[in-house]
Amino acid sequence: MHVLRNILILLWRIWFYVVMGVPIIIMFPLLLIFSSREEWYPQFFVVARFWAKIVLYGSGFLPKVVKEAEIDRSKSYMFVANHTSMTDIMLMLYCVKNPFVFVGKKELAKIPVFGFFYKRTCILVDRNSQRSRKEVFDRAQARLQGGTSICIFPEGGVPDDESIVLDLFKDGAFRLAIDHQIPILPLVFLDNKKRFSYTFFSGGPGVMRARVLKEIPTDGLAQENKKSLNEKTRQTILSVLESEA
Repeated sequence: MHVLRNILILLWRIWFYVVMGVPIIIMFPLLLIFSSREEWYPQFFVVARFWAKIVLYGSGFLPKVVKEAEIDRSKSYMFVANHTSMTDIMLMLYCVKNPFVFVGKKELAKIPVFGFFYKRTCILVDRNSQRSRKEVFDRAQARLQGGTSICIFPEGGVPDDESIVLDLFKDGAFRLAIDHQIPILPLVFLDNKKRFSYTFFSGGPGVMRARVLKEIPTDGLAQENKKSLNEKTRQTILSVLESEA
């Protein structure tokens, strides 16, 4: 029975990557055009959201989003969330209609098909390079000045130890938010680890709950406040994870 279960999970995991890659191939010309110029990024984002829905529903995931407050379409935000799964990318795109740019690890650019557009449209960071972190900050500054929101998973990656509910947050997202006086908008993904963790023979289709929390303002804050903003945001997300586990 255990062997049969692993075979079914293997086939389903392969299907996930098929569902992730085939729509990108089909929409390749459109994605290539919209990713070729920064001013066309909002159009690329619309297509990316459509792709995310295909991947989620096509893989048997049923998103269920609860919003504590509506997201203002006219504002820029720093979107942050807990990070446990590759599906965090799709669920973030599903939840948020405001065009935003991901700041993410450069390793994902190696994924066939997906990685091509990930590299063209996201801000990639090499966490082992101080120069890379500086370049990321400069590029994020430029996108925020252009009115585009930013999305950062402030844990800095998925913890190797899956028993960790929420890792410590890095300061980059909070530094940028204070610099530009834009609010932090926390999201909580409650089921992504259970549905599609990095443990290969695990997971399965089902409901994916997400909570969109109230924004945390940064008006009047200075860089000396970034640690307290970091801690406040982390505790806000952690309390939901612990209460709804």
